[in-house]
Amino acid sequence: MARVLEEIDDTIRAFIESQQMFFVASAPLAGDGHVNMSPKGLEAFRILSPRRIAYLDHIGSGAETIAHLRENGRLVVMFCAFAGPPKIVRIHGLGAVLSPEDDEFRALRPLFGPAPPVRAIITLDVERLSHSCGFGVPLYEYQGQRTNLTDWASRKGEAALRLYQAEKNALSVDGLPAVDWVKSVRP
Repeated sequence: MARVLEEIDDTIRAFIESQQMFFVASAPLAGDGHVNMSPKGLEAFRILSPRRIAYLDHIGSGAETIAHLRENGRLVVMFCAFAGPPKIVRIHGLGAVLSPEDDEFRALRPLFGPAPPVRAIITLDVERLSHSCGFGVPLYEYQGQRTNLTDWASRKGEAALRLYQAEKNALSVDGLPAVDWVKSVRP
């Protein structure tokens, strides 16, 4: 059974900061809409306060999380221990999308250091925080972060990345608006 906590304490912070990967899940309001879950890595997660977190949203093939957050704000972030003692931490809350045009984006961006091109920063105000055993999670050995995203973005270049986002990230698979702040500029 999950243990519910009031906030991210030092023990949970240490666990989160030791993980190399996390997952985010969101869903549209429509019952026939597609639920989305995405794995994240690349040292993209930060704890802003005991009740607020943020992560970098890199340019990718879809923009489901952005679309769902813009529609309803619901988000859950999950960390699993793939090494060491078993544990799962889930952070539920109200998320927000910060585009590169936002003042808060510019204020938070330096907290993350260098990264592949960033589409947005996602913030989450914690409404429910829990941890559970994770006994069923298999053990894996961490080998390192992949360079594919960084390599792909470098090959494309800034103008082509803007065009890619305008074409591929404007709508979710369910037709919900997602990335609308990128201006399409042909390379």
